[in-house]
Amino acid sequence: EVQLVESGGGLVQAGGSHRLSCTASGFTYDIYAIGWFRQAPGKEREGVACISSNDGSAWYADSVKGRFTISKDNAKSTVYLQMDSLKPEDTATYFCAAAGDVTGLAFRYPQYYYGVDYWGKGSLVTVSS
Repeated sequence: EVQLVESGGGLVQAGGSHRLSCTASGFTYDIYAIGWFRQAPGKEREGVACISSNDGSAWYADSVKGRFTISKDNAKSTVYLQMDSLKPEDTATYFCAAAGDVTGLAFRYPQYYYGVDYWGKGSLVTVSS
């Protein structure tokens, strides 16, 4: 059974830091682009960050660039999202995802979101002002 299980959601103050984790199982994790989406209340889901499996490069949405860092531990089949300098507008449910498109296009552009093969159930992060 394919699973992406997020952990680490919670309440954090603005300006603070928080880390999300996602552990994958049931599929060949290291050949997929893997990363994070988020969806704020009343807004569309958006790609946040991903790591390409072809060259290991990281991509970030402009809204989080310089504040969030994505990393992964292949031995543990786990991807992390370190979130620093959090803002109230970062409040959202964060979804771990894996895409067979190794370049990570599925994370970057809404027209390619259909390329995500697996989704986690989501983890809520609330940033208080």
